[in-house]
Amino acid sequence: MSDSVLRIGFLIFPGFPMSCLTSVIEPLRAANEISGNTAFAWDLISDADKQVMSSAGIAFEATQELADLPECDYLLILSAPTSAFRDPRSASHLRHAARHGTVLGAISGGVFPLMRSGAVPKTPLSVHWCYEAAFRAEFPDVEASGKVIETTPRCVTASGAAAAFDLALGLVETALGAEVATEVACWFQHPMVRKAGVQQIVPVTGGDQHSDMPPLVTEAIDLFARDLAHPLSVAAVAKALDITPRHLERSFKKTTGLNPTGYFRQMRMKAARQIVMYSNDSVTEIAEAVGYASVKSFNRHYLEAFGVPPREDRRRINLNRVRGNLPVPSV
Repeated sequence: MSDSVLRIGFLIFPGFPMSCLTSVIEPLRAANEISGNTAFAWDLISDADKQVMSSAGIAFEATQELADLPECDYLLILSAPTSAFRDPRSASHLRHAARHGTVLGAISGGVFPLMRSGAVPKTPLSVHWCYEAAFRAEFPDVEASGKVIETTPRCVTASGAAAAFDLALGLVETALGAEVATEVACWFQHPMVRKAGVQQIVPVTGGDQHSDMPPLVTEAIDLFARDLAHPLSVAAVAKALDITPRHLERSFKKTTGLNPTGYFRQMRMKAARQIVMYSNDSVTEIAEAVGYASVKSFNRHYLEAFGVPPREDRRRINLNRVRGNLPVPSV
């Protein structure tokens, strides 16, 4: 059992997901109590205002400013995807921390400002599936991993609140041993500890779970999803699988209730909506990102899918953002 204290800083932005913060702090607090040692300590850090409003509308008081960053072993960013540094020096503060041995990281939407800071290498990052299309559009040269946790010696990322809890349990196990980590998990009735390498559970268009689909349909979906900006035709997907387009259509109809064209269109629309919600891209750029040469056709399909055109959808989304969380400009 180590007598050293692992210090973790949480850099929080307006609109940050409160559940992600508590999902790391609570298991660490429990580990301290169970072990009878202060094995973990933490600070809430802001790059601007001392009081920071969470996504739930509950305010948190930052204990430190990023400009006066205390010495810490880990610095984890928690934010909405649209969050931006309010102090122009913030990115350089993060780069300075990384150069001096602090492991940088992010949970959920925090991967966006983490990458914008330029403080971490272009390593695979755990990106929540609901942000994947927006992340790939902004950072095409960075691997958006579908795993719940990604770790390297210099960077750690977790896809969401449950993954953040697993990340904390991993820190507990390293510092205090597997027995304490198991007891912490049992305190919170956390049934399964997931470590790096586990894939995220992703809802599938049409309501079917990917794992329950026939391998043929799963392979077709994966082929189509590889590059939505240059989507394969149904005939090309069928050829790659060495089957006829008719056979592919029958398989999709039986499994999803949709033909391949309709299913693939829904995939493109869901990806487009992510970019509408979590980026500043124009409608033209969004259309191109999901393989539309015609903005008119893109707008029509988007309206059919969601009941509103993309411009109106973005305005509506911005109205629901927490005060202080920078909105995405209207396109």
